[in-house]
Amino acid sequence: MKPIGRFVLVLSAMAACFWPSPQHAQESPRPPITPDTIERGHAFFADNCGICHGLDAHGGDKAPDLNTGHFKHATSDEDLFRVITHGIPGTIMPANDLPPEQIWAIIAYLRSTVVADKLSTGGDKDKGKQLFWGAGKCSDCHMVNGKGGVLGPDLSDIGATRTIKYRDPSKELTTGFHEPNADYVVPISNSTVTLITKQGERITGVPKNEDTFSIQLLGTDNEIHNFLKKDLKDVIHEQKSLMPVYTEKQLEDSSLKDLLAYLASLRGGSN
Repeated sequence: MKPIGRFVLVLSAMAACFWPSPQHAQESPRPPITPDTIERGHAFFADNCGICHGLDAHGGDKAPDLNTGHFKHATSDEDLFRVITHGIPGTIMPANDLPPEQIWAIIAYLRSTVVADKLSTGGDKDKGKQLFWGAGKCSDCHMVNGKGGVLGPDLSDIGATRTIKYRDPSKELTTGFHEPNADYVVPISNSTVTLITKQGERITGVPKNEDTFSIQLLGTDNEIHNFLKKDLKDVIHEQKSLMPVYTEKQLEDSSLKDLLAYLASLRGGSN
């Protein structure tokens, strides 16, 4: 979650000066970490944080994966307590008026999800980089540090915001949101939509905006397309990702490990 604009950055810095110090967290009694504490923390997290971060903290359409063990705005548990309590100025992370014991339970749960070897692939990141920008054609859809396509998510800091998991990109799509002007559920941006015009033309991409009368999508040509629904023969929503599934036949395990090693190295700097 990045602050937008110079003024937001300034305001964020000013707001940080008025945040309570990490000692505020130390003043709240911390319960012992037990399996029960972690289980309750998972429930509290799902109820209060899951809508953005995913029910199991694996990330959602609005907020990053918290299973990596790397937090952009926190290093210690006291920092996490402060972030959860006061939010992050300049971002969509809100303040939360939760009892301290619930916050500590959430922190215990987040710490329990981190596995030391999650970012260890055994691959060669330099070979993975060549694959990403070359034969793998990943850069046709994904951008890294301002270079590449825009159809897929920007991967500039993917190593810091996501854990390494899953060959199947459609395994954990967000279920969708309800468009207030429509009487159906509109799948979110990581799903697939195909438009069929009255002339029979098919345009496939990821949905960006939709209401009762119009729809906007980012097509596989990396261009934005806008249509009035009255000019379309059909609108087909699919809860699947445009990202192809790479089986062992399409991508050998050694190449996959190389690619994942490169992705794990992307943390927002120059790569």
